[in-house]
Amino acid sequence: MAAPTSQLLRRKPIAAAEWESPSTSSATLRRVMGPGDLILLSIGAVIGAGIFSSIGTAAAGETLPSGEVVRYGAGPALVLSFLLLGVVCGLAALCYAELASMIPQAGSAYAYAYATLGELVAWIIGWDLMLEYAIGNIAVAIAWSGYCTSLLSGFGITLPEYLTHGYRTALLSSDPIVHGLLETAPRIAGVPLLLNLPAFAIVMAITALLYVGVKESVRANNIMVAVKLVVLLTFVVVGVGQIDAANYVPFAPNGWRGIHQGAAIVFFAYIGFDAISTAAEETRDPQRNMPIGILGGLGICTIIYIIIGAVASGLVPYEQLKAADPLAQALQLAGLRTAGLVVAFGAVVSLTAVILVFQYGQPRIFMAMARDGLLPAWASAIHPRFRTPHVTTLVSGIGVAVGALVMDENEIYDLTNIGTLTAFAIVCLGVLVLRRTDPDRPRPFRVPALPIVAIAGAAACVYTMTGLPAQSWERFGAWLGLGLLMYFVYGYRHSRLRSL
Repeated sequence: MAAPTSQLLRRKPIAAAEWESPSTSSATLRRVMGPGDLILLSIGAVIGAGIFSSIGTAAAGETLPSGEVVRYGAGPALVLSFLLLGVVCGLAALCYAELASMIPQAGSAYAYAYATLGELVAWIIGWDLMLEYAIGNIAVAIAWSGYCTSLLSGFGITLPEYLTHGYRTALLSSDPIVHGLLETAPRIAGVPLLLNLPAFAIVMAITALLYVGVKESVRANNIMVAVKLVVLLTFVVVGVGQIDAANYVPFAPNGWRGIHQGAAIVFFAYIGFDAISTAAEETRDPQRNMPIGILGGLGICTIIYIIIGAVASGLVPYEQLKAADPLAQALQLAGLRTAGLVVAFGAVVSLTAVILVFQYGQPRIFMAMARDGLLPAWASAIHPRFRTPHVTTLVSGIGVAVGALVMDENEIYDLTNIGTLTAFAIVCLGVLVLRRTDPDRPRPFRVPALPIVAIAGAAACVYTMTGLPAQSWERFGAWLGLGLLMYFVYGYRHSRLRSL
């Protein structure tokens, strides 16, 4: 039977606080985070795979093994790509801040969409957030493996190539050595043994940490953020003295097309500032502290990105940044091998922090959706001792770890970027809707210059999405189709809102 339109568009009341009390659990989440923790959590999530890995592809572009150009790079104009994205994400962050202060729940954009645009849109957003947190973390884990392997090689430890590259990475790589692993790797039943074991191992280790508790995870994140900031400062201080101005010419080799497509690639560098909105139920005074964490973290990261992009593209010709470890390679090619090892170490620590934050966020999205009946009840279970969503932590951790074994990071960047940009655009529109449908509700933080900011934010997200290749749109369409099938098979029938 067809689903009534009224049900699909029905909004969850913001005041339905009783829904957020896990009646099926004997424990609740623990409020342990202040504004400083949130800003550090945001930096921990944002500064990671984008700046340490995808920056190389964004600068140099991407080609297939056949030599066909998939997209054009920004070249030294990468700094303009970062600036463009800072504006795009800043508009979305303002909208996130208003909704996070009004709806301090663990569901992030999913919860905001449910309160503003209805159940079907909320489901789509929740499904898209899987691309940002779970699927995106596969790419982060693969990038972590690349830097870890580079760091170990600096100390004379060499891991077999077939145990540090997944099957899809070898299949799609334009590097003849990596692509050649399809023929040279050991075989089992005729299938080449190509598994990224370091990527698998780090995800499972982080999953175990998150299973134990939030306080321990926050402490670990704060330490790792401090390390990554020191390492990036080292990169800037050491690298700025080795800049060759000739590397900035031509500044924009592919014009605006390269800047636009470079921004679409390196958007992955900005993913994560919204992840802290999933910590609302573990934050003290979330109405005040969530906007501080979201906007403060994004502002700091944007400044860091522009500086790093300028130094990296000045160290070596931008074509040479195309590597699994572009910042470390830039230093090594500039003759700064020791500094390159320091950056590789910092990248390993930095990417560990990103994996931690993303693996922290995904189970809480599942938990929020299960509370509303859109996922099975077991997904909302909270551990009676550790007070963490332990079941979904394990499920998402195992799923990401297995994906990291065999997948390729570049194809994941695109899918993650398009899903996240869709979520950002819908959050911007949600602010507009809620201002009209519930104008009198207290707003501890208000988006200035509405509706201009919200409309501009949504339009900017869509424009950035157009810089992604057609294959990304095709895969995204297939992903949405699978999500809608799951909603109508299970979510629609078990929705708690439908039973009211």
